[in-house]
Amino acid sequence: MTKLLIILSVFAFSTISSHAQSKIKIEKVFLDKTDTTKNCYTIIYPSKLPWKGYLFLIPGFGETAENVLQQTDLPNKIAKNGILTIIPTFQDGVLSFGVDSLSQQTIKRILKDITSKHKLTDLKFYVGGFSIGGSCAIKYAENPTIKPTAVFAIDPPLDFERFYNSAKRDIRLSKENEANPENIYMIERLEKETGGNPTTNLATYYKLSPYSFSDTTQNAIKKLTNMPLRIYTEPDFDWWLKERNADFTNMNASECSAMINELNRLGNEKAKLITTQNKGFRKPDNNRHPHSWSIVDNDELIV
Repeated sequence: MTKLLIILSVFAFSTISSHAQSKIKIEKVFLDKTDTTKNCYTIIYPSKLPWKGYLFLIPGFGETAENVLQQTDLPNKIAKNGILTIIPTFQDGVLSFGVDSLSQQTIKRILKDITSKHKLTDLKFYVGGFSIGGSCAIKYAENPTIKPTAVFAIDPPLDFERFYNSAKRDIRLSKENEANPENIYMIERLEKETGGNPTTNLATYYKLSPYSFSDTTQNAIKKLTNMPLRIYTEPDFDWWLKERNADFTNMNASECSAMINELNRLGNEKAKLITTQNKGFRKPDNNRHPHSWSIVDNDELIV
């Protein structure tokens, strides 16, 4: 990365950051110098040495690193605690699906690049993310190249069989031409990623999903029986009913709780479900939304 690109990256982030954030060095690294829209990562450096660890923090669907830094002060807080943060943009850009093989391969490529450049191999390593980024984090932890010290996910969709059927139901219940465009897109995307639907390609949905309610083998989550894991969710039934015409079957909380329950029954006492109330708000306008970065108590997470 050229000095000019580093200066431009720091300037771009400073314009959206708080006064406190502007004191922390931020750098954007492009694995492909000819393409600045994808295949890159943003580093938020601790202000002092020695570093205590590093966090791979994965954005939600459609989010840039700038969006993440606007929505959460976690990277800024942990930088003060000596932990470096890496926010990736995967090989297929901000519309990465996270749990697919291309995204998982890009994680490993980015980790190899940054650990070799900064000699991070002996430090504690954490993985976390929001929404599909949380799904991505758990998926990586099930098949890691570098085993995480701990993992967290913020209201992640985990069971894509459930997700597909829920989106189909929502479209069926919607009035003509009023179906949620996100559900239409996600059905098409899932069919593309799996080559079909859960009826025709259920095994592929099991392979894609970090957790599957109907998969009685528990093959995916058995790999996490010794992994410290936190899943955060805010199941605000009233908000979803009133604002989105959605019910519990549409919510990620259903499979989040089911996955933690199964991990606990498999003997993982370090797998925790953390539910919140009235914590979900999105910046910059602080609009109410239970599916938000803000449901995490960052100070408690750092501890």
